[in-house]
Amino acid sequence: MNKSISRIFTLTKRNLKEIIRDPLSLIFTILLPLFMEILFYLIFHEMTAQFEMKYLAPGIVVFSQSFLTLFTGLIISVDRNTSFLTRLYVSKTKSYEFIFGYILSVIPIALVQSVLFFLVGGIFDASIFGLGMVLAILLSLVSSLFFIGVGILFGSICNEKSIGGVSSIIITGQSVLSGMWFPTEGLNQGMITLMKVLPFKNATDLMQNMIVGIDDVFKDFLLPLIIVLAYSVVIIIIAILAFRSKMKEK
Repeated sequence: MNKSISRIFTLTKRNLKEIIRDPLSLIFTILLPLFMEILFYLIFHEMTAQFEMKYLAPGIVVFSQSFLTLFTGLIISVDRNTSFLTRLYVSKTKSYEFIFGYILSVIPIALVQSVLFFLVGGIFDASIFGLGMVLAILLSLVSSLFFIGVGILFGSICNEKSIGGVSSIIITGQSVLSGMWFPTEGLNQGMITLMKVLPFKNATDLMQNMIVGIDDVFKDFLLPLIIVLAYSVVIIIIAILAFRSKMKEK
């Protein structure tokens, strides 16, 4: 067990160094959503409540996490084309150790995203600051696991050239199916049901409810948390299996 933990942390440190060596991707992952948060607030917040900062900031936090799918997928797809993973494939390193090494190296980025976007949001709307913001930051790590897990899965099965197009599905899904950019009241019941069973809207609702307030503990907190957590666990398991399959091919 101790050896397994040691290998995970060794891989994590190595992955962190690789991330730092490519600051352009890191800057894009953080600054683009930040620019959107400020711009959309300034343009639209007086037109509709959808873009008030207490709704927009939590929505941007989750939206920015969808970029982690692309970011993580690129890291793994690049590693797959180098001798690094080839050497480790013949070592005693297990597939789940690879996966957790990647997860732990990307989690700090998700944490920076969450803290930064809430702090900036609080500058425009001080009501964001409080215990709810602290809880939202902690819960954002749960939702980030889903997007990181999808990135690991895509990186395990796709090459470096195709990872961008495949990852855009998740980014689009979060944008369209989360309800963060538009009110959902006018949608038909079938679409609303679809959005409620997918993780995108549940992750956004969970963040927003932490800031705005919880009226129904089960509906506003436990249910979306359970759905997001379930998707995260399932996708990480699938990612481990896909990664193990690639290891066997090697």
